[in-house]
Amino acid sequence: MQLSFFLYLRRSHITLRSLSAYLALLRPVNCVIVSGSVFVGAFIAGLSENLLTVLAAGLSAALIAGGANGINDFCDAAIDRVNKPWRPIPSGRVGKREAFVWSTCLLVLGVAVGGIAGNLLLFVALGAAISVFLYSFWLKRTPFWGNLTVSLLCGLAFLYGGIGVGNPKASLIPAWLAFLFHLGREIIKDAQDCQADASVGASTIPVRFGLRTALRTTTAVYTMLVATLFLPYLFDIYHRLYLLTICVGVVPVLCYVIWSMWRDYSSQNLSRLSTLLKLDMVVGLLAILLESEF
Repeated sequence: MQLSFFLYLRRSHITLRSLSAYLALLRPVNCVIVSGSVFVGAFIAGLSENLLTVLAAGLSAALIAGGANGINDFCDAAIDRVNKPWRPIPSGRVGKREAFVWSTCLLVLGVAVGGIAGNLLLFVALGAAISVFLYSFWLKRTPFWGNLTVSLLCGLAFLYGGIGVGNPKASLIPAWLAFLFHLGREIIKDAQDCQADASVGASTIPVRFGLRTALRTTTAVYTMLVATLFLPYLFDIYHRLYLLTICVGVVPVLCYVIWSMWRDYSSQNLSRLSTLLKLDMVVGLLAILLESEF
């Protein structure tokens, strides 16, 4: 009896470890940020009686984001063995085939949930899922087009929320700001992975044109973003709380990232800056939420 109990505990432990690895494949923090972007887009577009639709849209976006992360890890297994050996696939906690099946199921489920939320959301979700495969299997290893695709999908999360409440125009501004924010971060991530990408024949911006060109491109993107951040306030679209939040929590971070990456463009520092930018996304979401005068 006692032996059976301990065997049960052992099997449960293995199951929990496997579950943890599959969850890690999703990158839950990224999924929460994407879902949060959908809710912010819906909120500023006039969230009212459409709460269930927006909840479905948020869940759909989170599932698609999780599936996209898994497909990306499947395609990047060789690169991650060098740069990120702790990830579920290179560490051996999840097999490549299992990761692909799991991630594809999440994408299909995400599209299906989008269909429940509405026909237009179904169309957008399907387009996003197709883009995920195009990006992971092809565009990711091309200069700029991969960065552009990911950034468009990140901006699309805000539009997804706006579509859910029938007012996508209201979410165009945060979608554009998110696009620029993610575009700069994606190029930084490519610079961080430059050596590993080159070893597998990926033709990203830093691999094809050099690390300094990648840094110049990022600088140009973030300079444009800093200038654009003030326009909604100057045109009286967003208000003082928005201005205060970006001045305290967004603009200084972007300026620091530009300064730091030129001072030290080692893989370790670029990785640190990429993490800092991910954390700053939450501040950016807060700034958009505060655009209404309370």
